[in-house]
Amino acid sequence: MVNALTGALGATTAQTTMPTTKAAAVPAERSLLIVEDDKMFLQRLARAMETRGFVVSTAESVADGLLQVEKAAPAFAVVDMRLGDGNGLDVISAMNKRRPGARAIILTGYGNIATAVNAVKLGAVDYLAKPVDADDVVAALLALDNKKIEPPENPMSADRVRWEHIQRIYELCGRNVSETARRLNMHRRTLQRILAKRAPK
Repeated sequence: MVNALTGALGATTAQTTMPTTKAAAVPAERSLLIVEDDKMFLQRLARAMETRGFVVSTAESVADGLLQVEKAAPAFAVVDMRLGDGNGLDVISAMNKRRPGARAIILTGYGNIATAVNAVKLGAVDYLAKPVDADDVVAALLALDNKKIEPPENPMSADRVRWEHIQRIYELCGRNVSETARRLNMHRRTLQRILAKRAPK
């Protein structure tokens, strides 16, 4: 994913909102740990959350995330499900043990019901599909009593979701057009035309 998105991260996409196992008071403290191995997305989300009043620390791996939780468990966490060195649920589990009142959500592009249920069992309060909007992250972190997040007024268009996905794979492939086209099962010239265009609204 490249280029600045509207409102720090852009408009939201579809998401799966899960019921929490029990209502809990929202911590007054705004310390937030973000664990994400997509560096560009991590930086954008961190900046967006800081503008929304959170004191943000970041980690790019499960190991680093666990280290930070052990050192000083935050009040909130946003954790990617699949990281280079393991499963983000390990960070959620450790955080729940160190600070039971903390609130954490899982971000993933590989969502399914079984994983969502497991995330709740380990202490997550919500489960959002990537790409995700910072306002929805805040709403999920601060939601109480199983309240469902309201659908966005201006959701990201299907064309924009597709463009964001292509950009993310392109970045993960080191901006290698041939490799990106292979992984997306797309003709190289088609991909080049998409990459040359501006982001759709």
